[in-house]
Amino acid sequence: MMGKTNVDWVEMSDKAIIGAIGAYIRHQRLEQNKTQAQVAEEAGINRWTLSQIENGGSITLATLIQILRVLDLVHLLSIFTIEETISPIEYARLKEKEKKRARPKIKANDSNGDLGW
Repeated sequence: MMGKTNVDWVEMSDKAIIGAIGAYIRHQRLEQNKTQAQVAEEAGINRWTLSQIENGGSITLATLIQILRVLDLVHLLSIFTIEETISPIEYARLKEKEKKRARPKIKANDSNGDLGW
């Protein structure tokens, strides 16, 4: 039987979220067949710290990034990308200013009809 797959992060306590992050790290580490010692060494932390994190202990943002980097999961942080949006009114103003047709440039020294041959 399959458990609840959609996690309601808003209703979770901070401690529960930290526990879920630790469980995710453990799951990903095991999926990649890496030991705690391997991940800890590559992340520049000690194995005990990684063990604590996987068991729901608190984690600093810097440590989380180090672990995600070792597990090749840094792409998960893309959710924090800021995308600039433009309002429909500003977009309409920009479209108004857009060129509607091309006009040839007239050179100042060509006004006497000399073709330069």
